Amino acid sequence: MGARTRVKMCGITNSYDAEEGVLAGVDALGFIFVEESPRHVSPENARGIIANLPPFIDCVGVFVDRDPREVEEIIAYCGLSYVQLHGSEESKDCERLARQSAPCKVIKAFRVGGETPGDLFTPFNDVVQGFLLDTYSKGIAGGTGMAFDWQIIDRLRLQLPFILAGGLDPGNVRAAIRQVHPFAIDVNSGVERTPGMKDEKKLHAFMEQVRLADQDKTLNE
Repeated sequence: MGARTRVKMCGITNSYDAEEGVLAGVDALGFIFVEESPRHVSPENARGIIANLPPFIDCVGVFVDRDPREVEEIIAYCGLSYVQLHGSEESKDCERLARQSAPCKVIKAFRVGGETPGDLFTPFNDVVQGFLLDTYSKGIAGGTGMAFDWQIIDRLRLQLPFILAGGLDPGNVRAAIRQVHPFAIDVNSGVERTPGMKDEKKLHAFMEQVRLADQDKTLNE
């Protein structure tokens, strides 16, 4: 039987959306601690949302080049399971954060485009749990709402599980899973009404397409 595709819903700003995500069957919720983001959440708000979640839901903090000490403080204060680093962090930064913040684990995000070299990922193989692949757009750290050419992934020859992000929605996620077989997918704007506010119908349609994609994999085995 094929492995189930995990789902992370990012950009959580309120308890209602977090609860809807849990009911829909997501595995992880993402909290964006980047003030420039329209989906920015304060540590106090995130802590309150996380405190009321049921067991076995991972909570992921998203950061871009933030002071490591501040990241560590937010991890401890909010009770995060993972941190997702979207900036220019080097492997030594990831290693230090993983060591200082255990048992919280580290995911390194990369903006992927036609010129992304496979060896870009190599220094991180022994210090992070996996890679998140987002769409490259000049001057933007992430959250573009656009998909990239998934054929790029094969030539990257990734050595760790990867999370596919970038422009995923109910209309394309089934094809994405069938084509690249990611360990997990990350959805944000594709299930929103407005930035930071999720749409229940879109979310449930998205999760149904993920389930259908997993059934496709089982039938093809």
